[in-house]
Amino acid sequence: MEQNEHRFTTEQRQKIYKRTLIIVMLSQVFGGAGLAAGITVGALLAGDMIGSESITGLPAALFTLGSALAALIVGRLSNSFGRRIGLSLGFITGGLGAVGVVIAAVINSVPLLFIALFIYGSGTATNLHARYAGTDLATKRQRGTAVSIAMFATTFGAVAGPNLVGVMGDFAASIGVPELAGPFILSAFAFITAGLVLWFFMRPDPLFVALNSPAPKLDVDAAPEIKETNRPVVITGAVIMVLTQVVMLAIMTMTPIHMGHHGHSLQAVGLVIGFHIAAMYMPSPITGILVDKIGRLAMAVAGGITLFAAGLVAFLAPGDSLFFISLALILLGLGWNFGLISGTALIVDGTKPTERAKMQGTTDVFIALGGASGSAMSGMVVAGASFEMLSLFGGIFSLLLIPVVIRGTKRRLGN
Repeated sequence: MEQNEHRFTTEQRQKIYKRTLIIVMLSQVFGGAGLAAGITVGALLAGDMIGSESITGLPAALFTLGSALAALIVGRLSNSFGRRIGLSLGFITGGLGAVGVVIAAVINSVPLLFIALFIYGSGTATNLHARYAGTDLATKRQRGTAVSIAMFATTFGAVAGPNLVGVMGDFAASIGVPELAGPFILSAFAFITAGLVLWFFMRPDPLFVALNSPAPKLDVDAAPEIKETNRPVVITGAVIMVLTQVVMLAIMTMTPIHMGHHGHSLQAVGLVIGFHIAAMYMPSPITGILVDKIGRLAMAVAGGITLFAAGLVAFLAPGDSLFFISLALILLGLGWNFGLISGTALIVDGTKPTERAKMQGTTDVFIALGGASGSAMSGMVVAGASFEMLSLFGGIFSLLLIPVVIRGTKRRLGN
């Protein structure tokens, strides 16, 4: 890893830490909009172009697979050249993928759509990976909070994105672009803007500062940086996030299709997905405090229970009930939030600074692959059974988080 020879004092480190959080938050606002706009209509656009509902989970699987490759590349780039380079290039690449989706829709090319969705996944991976940048200069007692602040900023763009679906659809139609491709115009602008914000303003790079300054002792309980990566801690954090991602993406991907079958409008779909994404990110400040105060593993268990409740509500909800579908998706987002923040904190706790970005990128690869599997299978499950059965299976599957946490506790991974 390239490092800056300048040595930073504890006071300088804390100033850069606060500034980094602001820059990450700003980029996350745009990144959230790019992520949410595409997710809202991706399955609908593909279903319209392909003409078959049995593989409507495939597009989500494609951009999730693209995010897996991007997570690996962004992690390696960040580890070698710093967060600024890795995150900026990841967001800009995702924006170019969104442009490709729009072009594919205009010329009605399914192969180009699949390629573009794969590239678009770079933006989703980078948006997720950016949460780590805020933790580089945080103490162990600040890490859950640092992650949560970055994720909370995503709320503003992530909630706005789905609710601009109708507006962007009208705009697209007015310039001769298919209506369902409209949100990807917003995604392209948002991802590229997020990349430019990081490129120009994330200076000095927080990862290099962390390697060239003493860790601040803000309280007597703050632990020093570890010297060697603790793989059991990393594995536990990764499994928590992978299971959470599988359940969330499987149910979320098929919700717009399920709603369409029951006569809900595109605006109603956008509203429900907006609620879902708000639940994914808005509670983050409180979740971060709880993760730091009551423990990573306790919050992971809470995530599993919440995801089970989401699956159960979706299983029992009448298909024409906007209220109960919204409730299920809110619980789904909240459970994902608990799992991701607790798992992320464990990953940071368990990795030494010189390996941190690379290990984080590798972990996000498995998260993305798990999500891709969930997305790909979700369409087949719905086609072969029903959305209700998919939700029930997902809820039961989420309970696997509990034995994972019990095993982690027995191995004294800490909290």
